[in-house]
Amino acid sequence: MTADSACLFVAATGIRPQGQLAYTKALSASFGAMGFENHPLRVLAKALRGGGAAIPDSQATPLEKEKLVSYARLQQPSVHLALLVAWKTASRWAEVADLSFAQFLLVTQKEVIVDWFQTPKGRTHDPFKASRFAVIQGPLTTEIAMLFKKCAPFAPLTRLSTSALDSLWGQSVQMQGYTAHSIKRGAVKHLLPLLTSGKLSPHLIDRLTKHEEEGGPGTLSRTTLRYAGGDVDLARALETGKVTRHL
Repeated sequence: MTADSACLFVAATGIRPQGQLAYTKALSASFGAMGFENHPLRVLAKALRGGGAAIPDSQATPLEKEKLVSYARLQQPSVHLALLVAWKTASRWAEVADLSFAQFLLVTQKEVIVDWFQTPKGRTHDPFKASRFAVIQGPLTTEIAMLFKKCAPFAPLTRLSTSALDSLWGQSVQMQGYTAHSIKRGAVKHLLPLLTSGKLSPHLIDRLTKHEEEGGPGTLSRTTLRYAGGDVDLARALETGKVTRHL
C-alpha cells in the first residue's frame, strides 16, 4: 500500500471524521516508522483536524485516584498491577494490558521503568522519541513492585481487553459511568493543578502521556536518543519520574 492509496482507503471507509482521523494517524505513523517523512497522509490528517475531526463526540468521565486504587485492590494481581501502572503512566488501558514483563527495565520499591516501544502504540511509535520511556516514582511504586513479584512473567500483562474492562465496569456499582479511557483522563486532570502552581512543566506531562511532538521544548533530538540507546540512565534523564511522583 502506498501513502496515496492509504488516503483513498481512509476516504472510502465512509466513517465519521473522528474515525478517519484515527485511521490516518495510525497509517501516517506506520509510514513514518518506515522512513517516509513527507507523505500525503500528513496533509490529510491536518485537513481532518482543521475540519474539527480532532474534537471527540464525547469523552470518558475522568476517574479519581482514590476510586481507582480502592477498586484495583479488590482485583486479581495482574489486573491490580495493570490498573496502577495505567494510572501512574497516564496511559490507555490497551497500552498497559499488552505490556510484556521484559518491558519493565527496572523494578524496585522506589522506581519502576517502562519501555513502551513494543506495545501496540509502540509498534508505530518512533523509538527515538523521549516519550518511549516512563519512570514510575512516588506513591504506589512500592505496591507496583510487590505486585510485579506476584504475577507470572507472561505477556501480555493481562488478557483483559479494553472492551472487556468497559463491560466489567458497566456491571459494577462502584465503577458505574466510567470506561477504560477514564483512567488516562483522570490522571491528566489530576496533574493539571500542578501546572498552575509551577511544580510541573507542560512538556513533561506531554512526554508522560506520549503526546509529545518532535522538537518540542525540553525534547532531546532523535539523533541524540538514537546514540544514547534504550537504557535505564536515559529513561531517568528524560524526567518522567518528576511527573509520576504526583500520581
